[in-house]
Amino acid sequence: MSHAVSIDSLHVRFGDVAAAAGVSFDVDFGEIVTILGPNGAGKTTTVETLLGFRRPDAGTVRLMGLDPVSAHGDVVTRVGALLQRGGVWSPMNPRDVLRLTSSYYAAPRDVNELLDALDLQRCATTPWRRLSGGEQQRTLLALALLGRPRVLVLDEPTSAVDPEGHASIRALLDEERQRGCALVITTHELADAELLADRIVIINDGAVAAAGTLAELAGDPVLVFESTVDLDTVALSALLGAPVIDEGHGRYRSAVGNTPANVSAVTTAISERGGQLTSLRSRASLEETYLALVEQHRSRS
Repeated sequence: MSHAVSIDSLHVRFGDVAAAAGVSFDVDFGEIVTILGPNGAGKTTTVETLLGFRRPDAGTVRLMGLDPVSAHGDVVTRVGALLQRGGVWSPMNPRDVLRLTSSYYAAPRDVNELLDALDLQRCATTPWRRLSGGEQQRTLLALALLGRPRVLVLDEPTSAVDPEGHASIRALLDEERQRGCALVITTHELADAELLADRIVIINDGAVAAAGTLAELAGDPVLVFESTVDLDTVALSALLGAPVIDEGHGRYRSAVGNTPANVSAVTTAISERGGQLTSLRSRASLEETYLALVEQHRSRS
């Protein structure tokens, strides 16, 4: 078995609409592959076919070497999944549904451990129908993690989740990668892709527009930093020789490299206003690269 997940020339049609038109990618154990794409691009169709809920019209899909349709029972016991459609019986609460589901596995994760990790203890006894969207999403993620799966397939796992929830989810998913799990994640959150993905697959109009590591898909460098005080972006732009964009909540970015001179200019500007630099990183501008690739692919279609 060479790959944990293998999708080769997947085609799925709904009448005259090609929801997937030749999608191909692989995922190895201990790797996170993030699928990006606009609404209607074919991400969810790809994920549902991967899990055996749809039969391909053409092409092959394998999970740990298994056909997810003909070997659906075996796949279900080895894979954790979170889909956009689905939920929990409304009278049940997070603790009850996790305890019930844990009884289906030979060696499940501890329920209280998951409730703690996903900040669900405060609402552990709240009925499903009374949970917020973020609490419901975190409960569904806990269910996906419960059976210690070899593969995780997560469709928009941070949807409706607040920033603190994003951080805890990213930490959990990184732990799963470290223990050797293979993860397929669809998302609209480019920051999640930047921080988590070993490789990124961009899908548009049912086809792969581009695939590779963040570095391989990189556009121009971007310096992202956070400050405890508001900055004079005009003055700092003059120092850096490029516009500084205020993204709100003390976060700024500028299309410059992470050079000693640029870092010094940023730290000096912050200290002169009596503040502190709380984070700084250099990244490729995935947003610009993503938008350009999607537009180029559309223009060829």
